[in-house]
Formats: sequence, C-alpha cells, structure tokens
Amino acid sequence: MASVVEYKGLKAGYRCGYCDSEEGKVSCGMWAHSMTVQDYQDLIDRGWRRSGKYVYKPVMNQTCCPQYTIRCRPLQFQPSKSHKKVLKKMLKFLAKGEISKGNCEDEPMEPTMEDTVAGDFGLINKLDIQCDLKTLSDDVKESFESEEKKKGRSPKKEESKELIQSQHIEEKLGSGEPSHPIKVHTAPKPGKGADLSKPPCRKAKEIRKERKRLKLMHQNPAGELAGFQAQGEPPSLFQPKANKSNQPKSLEDLIFESLPENASHKLEVRLVPVSFEDPEFKSSFSQSFSLYVKYQMAIHQDPPDECGKTEFTRFLCSSPLEAENPPHGPDCGYGSFHQQYWLDGRIIAVGVIDILPYCVSSVYLYYDPDYSFLSLGVYSALREIGFTRQLHQKTSQLSYYYMGFYIHSCPKMKYKGQYRPSDLLCPETYVWVPIEQCLSSLENSKYCRFNQDPEAVDEGRSKEPDRLQVFHRKAIMPYGIYKKQQKDPSEEAAVLQYAGLVGQVCSERMLLLRN
Repeated sequence: MASVVEYKGLKAGYRCGYCDSEEGKVSCGMWAHSMTVQDYQDLIDRGWRRSGKYVYKPVMNQTCCPQYTIRCRPLQFQPSKSHKKVLKKMLKFLAKGEISKGNCEDEPMEPTMEDTVAGDFGLINKLDIQCDLKTLSDDVKESFESEEKKKGRSPKKEESKELIQSQHIEEKLGSGEPSHPIKVHTAPKPGKGADLSKPPCRKAKEIRKERKRLKLMHQNPAGELAGFQAQGEPPSLFQPKANKSNQPKSLEDLIFESLPENASHKLEVRLVPVSFEDPEFKSSFSQSFSLYVKYQMAIHQDPPDECGKTEFTRFLCSSPLEAENPPHGPDCGYGSFHQQYWLDGRIIAVGVIDILPYCVSSVYLYYDPDYSFLSLGVYSALREIGFTRQLHQKTSQLSYYYMGFYIHSCPKMKYKGQYRPSDLLCPETYVWVPIEQCLSSLENSKYCRFNQDPEAVDEGRSKEPDRLQVFHRKAIMPYGIYKKQQKDPSEEAAVLQYAGLVGQVCSERMLLLRN
C-alpha cells in the first residue's frame, strides 16, 4: 500500500478568508488519491493539511496571513478556568437540565483576556482548511471526473454543479465573522454576586480580582463556598489550595464526574470510522448529514442547495487516508473518524478527526445550533484532548493533539494558543518550538523563523531528487529514469518544487502521478 498523489503546483494571488485580501493568498497543493497515515503524519509535520482529499501547504513567506501548524501536548495539559466553566456547564445541564444564559461560543476574542476560550471549532477549522477550491475548480473537477471514470461511470451534471457550489461555501466562510449576533457579557463587580456559571468577557484586572475572591472562598470553605454547594450545585470544580495534599482535578475527572441516577440527560460519545462499509457510519449517515445541513444554514447562512450530500461527502466523509489496524496501534486503528456526540439518543455534534501514528488531528466540528449554549466547540476540543490521552495509554508514541493552523495576525485564530502547553512548527527547519518563545517574534512580524539557531537547516529536505518515486503509465520508477524520457523543462521545475515541499522521506515513499 503506497500513497498516490497528483501535484497541482503553486496557486498565488487569490482571496484570503482571514484578512479579506482579494489576492494575497499563496499555497501549494496536491490531490491525494490515497495516502498512508504515516505519510500524512510526516506531511503535517512539514506544514501540510488536508481538506477532503486535497492536501495543501501555505507558502509561508509569501502568503498574506502565515498559517503555523499548532499542536497541543495533552499529557501536560491543564484545563484553564474558562475550560473548567465549559465542562461544569455541561455537567449541570446533564445533571439537572440547567441552561446557562451565557454563550461563550460567540464571544469576541480579546488579546488582553486571560484563559480565553473562544471559538467555534467548526467555523475556525473550516477557515483553516478552505483550500480555495474556487481557483482550483478545474483541478478538482478534473480529479473528481478521473476518479468517476475509474469507477466506470461518467460524473453526473448535478454532482459537478454541487461540487462548484461547494467551492462558494468555502469562500463565504472566509470572513471568519460569526454570522449570528455576538453577545458580550459584562462581569458583575466583585462582591455583587458574580454568577460563576457564566463565562463573562472580562478585562485582565477583573480576572485577577475574581481569582483573589475565589482564593478567599477556598480558604474559607465554611462561608461562601459552603453556601454555594448547599444550594444543590455540583461540588466545586476548584480544589481548595489550603490543603496541599489535594491535587487539582484532572481533565478526566472534570469530564466524567459522576451524575445522579435521576440525571436529566444522557450524553454518549461514539467513535465511528469514516467508511460507508461501516454499519454504524452508514446507519447514522442520514442523521449526521441532516445535522450538517442545519449547522451550515443556521451558523453560516448557507442556502439549502449549497449543503448537498456531494459537498458534505467530499468535504467531511471523503478522506485519502487508508485505515490501518497494526497490533501496536490503538484499538480503534488509524485513519479518519467521526466522533459523534449523542444526547438522549440523537446526534447533537460531530467532531471529524484523523488518528495518526503520533497524534489526533482535528479536522472539523459541526453541531446542532439549538445547543450553542453548551459551547460545544470548546467542549469537543477538551474531549479530543482527553481522547488523545486515552489513546496514549495503549500507544505511547501517540501523544499530541493537532489543532490545525495558528494565525497570529488574525485575532479570531489566536484562541488556539490558549490550549497549553502547545508548540508551533518552524516554517524553515520544521522543528517544534514552544508557543511562548514564538509570540514576541510574531508581534513584530507576521512571518517568523522560530528556530533560534541560525546554522540549523531543514534536516528532512530533499537531498536526492532522482530517488523520488514516479507513477507513470502504470509503471513505478525513480525520477532519475523518468526525467530522461521528458522534454518539457517545466516538468522538472514542478517535480523539484514538490520534492522540496514533501521532503526526502515522503518523496521516496509516495508515488507522484505524472500523466
């Protein structure tokens, strides 16, 4: 089993969804007919990312909004106060059906906020992976049609129409603005009965005051804290600091806190392989698709004819990743999955993820807008971090959670940096650097080399392009042999560009399809 890719080359001068520049975006892309999980792992560790079967890489020193690959380290992850509030809100809802008035999903990002958790992971990750198919429409249609021909049927006109319509969806999402009204919560002044169940949008000074107040509460459990719990609230998620032996609750403790027997709601998270051969995926497809349509129409104001099954399947069900189930791997195996959130017997959210040799990679999230009050974007991210920790217990090298791209120049994308500890990928040497060491450089310049060693180079760079594997006329051969048959000078430039972007290891393992 080998990866088979078709390099599409450089696309420059087209619309950016982050800064709304009409022609500032620059990226390189390829169509993956199939891909092994190891090859994709190696590619994302060189700054690539997938949207369906299209795999792309921003040209970091040329594009208007450089997109840095970000990964969280779940084994050291500690939930912030804001994260705890989201988990507590879910527990209160499940236990007693309580609905918080606040909706932290819609809160604007403020650079001064501490412990920020903003973010509809669905919207942000769709922004991440908009692969600008509008400008790639010919490439995509060509690949789509060639795949249809291989299956022995001609592509239907409706499918082509839906494919083109789906390209407009990605353009529309480009602004990054939530399309529903933004609610800004003002924090009550300390001492005037602050409602701890709401995640208010506050200034740093107010947050410090709040922390001091909580500290006093913990030191005097017989006073205000006792009264808070006496009202039948779940036990406080914050551990008293006075008792040194009391460790803070782990992420798992917060997620799986026991519910009363007469709990109002039941939440179940199911992991389903993305495959129409899987009975669970097949039986839940209709409900999952309906939820996607509801989400797109309500959150992104998409018209019904732009939320077709073809668009949904191409974007969120079609993956180039070949499922693998090695003995040393996780019980669920490697590949692409839908993590379905079932509330009282129906799906209210779906997290699309890839499980790779070293990480869980978040692709997208869509959810029922009726449950926006549960901050499902943040909740699902915390569940995915917890899930990564769970997989690590069986497969020790699987220990990272990839959140897509971090864009420091786009305020709405900066919230990803709040899932700590996390690292950014150096765009020149492809080493991971703790985000704290990168932020001051990013304040001064949108494009940065994070590796502080001026002598360091890309160790995985293409050193012997002649060893690159080419798939031509049903034959596999090294590029050194293939190029002797070619007369077109532009051919060599494209192949060398591809080799430089994927690196030596992937260039020797993957098959580059040349017509």
